[in-house]
Amino acid sequence: MANGRDDGTQDRPHQSRREKKQALANEHRLVALGEAVDRNSGVSPRKPKVHRPHRTRRNVIIAGIVVIALLLGVVGGGYLYAQWRFSQIKKITVSGELPQLSGKPFNILEIGSDSRAGLTGAVAAQTGASTGQAAGQRSDVVKIMHVDPALGTISVLSIPRDTMTTLLANQSLYGKFNRINVNFGSGPSLLAQTITANFGIPITHTIVVSFGGLINAAVALGGVYLDFPYPAKDAYSGLNIPHTGCQLVDGFQALAVARSRHYEWFQNGVWNYDVTSDFGRIDRQNAFMRAMIERAKHLYNPLTINSFLSKLPQGITLDSNFTLNDLIALAVKFHSFNPANMTAYTLPTVSGVNPTLGDVLYTDEPAAQQMLVNIFGSELITPTNPPPNSALQTPLPPVVTTTTTVPATTTTHKATSTTAKSVAGTTTSSPTTTTTVATPGQQYFDPVPCTP
Repeated sequence: MANGRDDGTQDRPHQSRREKKQALANEHRLVALGEAVDRNSGVSPRKPKVHRPHRTRRNVIIAGIVVIALLLGVVGGGYLYAQWRFSQIKKITVSGELPQLSGKPFNILEIGSDSRAGLTGAVAAQTGASTGQAAGQRSDVVKIMHVDPALGTISVLSIPRDTMTTLLANQSLYGKFNRINVNFGSGPSLLAQTITANFGIPITHTIVVSFGGLINAAVALGGVYLDFPYPAKDAYSGLNIPHTGCQLVDGFQALAVARSRHYEWFQNGVWNYDVTSDFGRIDRQNAFMRAMIERAKHLYNPLTINSFLSKLPQGITLDSNFTLNDLIALAVKFHSFNPANMTAYTLPTVSGVNPTLGDVLYTDEPAAQQMLVNIFGSELITPTNPPPNSALQTPLPPVVTTTTTVPATTTTHKATSTTAKSVAGTTTSSPTTTTTVATPGQQYFDPVPCTP
């Protein structure tokens, strides 16, 4: 008892250390056994979790880089594909174009050619390609699209095809003065140069669309939606719209709308004839253009985009200065552009009779110059070869300042009576509609863009 071993009080610390060592050894054996079991069962040994904020941040950065790389790869691949498609569009050199300055307004000459090249079958027959009616080449449509990237605006000036101009070439063939559309027979360069020389409008880019090109563009977009307030037809262009309302216009009927100069609409039991001819056609072309812009804004489906790009090169020609980057920049800048805000102008003209050419149009001054100044402002160049007036004189245009009072279109040719025809085609004694044809853009019988 004296040594204290019997009561256990003296040896407690020593025993405690032994017990701790034994317990720790047992724990190590259990851990080792567990690891051995895990190894045999194919489970990796578990390691204690350690929070490493730097590693987590690094993983996020790596993941972000990978995502960005993938996106760049997709975009890069799409760009290369678009570049390949773009390279398939026919390019031509247009002399006299001025370079496009970054961020500054520029003008695109849009030429609607009456070329029937590439048309086959019923479409060729309907447009006269198989009967010799399409000999030569004329610019049925002459539009200058004024684009202002800074303001985000687009304006379109239409020059009627019968407008008299001073010719720069081929005078032995066509005379000194002739309609603007004869200039395209020698190619887009002469037409672009004639526009600049006669009206002082600088041209930056040129687009030529044939009959087949317009059909293909409409098909590529899946058609356009137009609202016809009345049934409509045109025996010359092949237009046939038997029903009213918002409807899809595609393929040949799209071309027929854009070509229609002998437009008729059915109202109050009779077919009524639009006597405005080229002016009415210009108005319908502008409506068609707005509808196309609206459809093009919704090209999101990759299959639709591919179809659009594959059909676009057929029948469309661009000047060699037009690059894919130019088109992409325009698309990015105007992706949210409302086509209803596109202002459409028609060059003011007056009717006249030329002893050689018959019915023609002469530029109406000072209204024409006032409109040009309002649209193009300081971009205008002093004409070197002004267009002739009805006396076949070529004075320089008057000096005018910018004003906001000039209408977007001219009403010079609109105070005419419509001709009403019965369903059988016989002319009635009096019109059943208004005796004054409305200004283009306000013609109540014409189609307008719509949303189905």
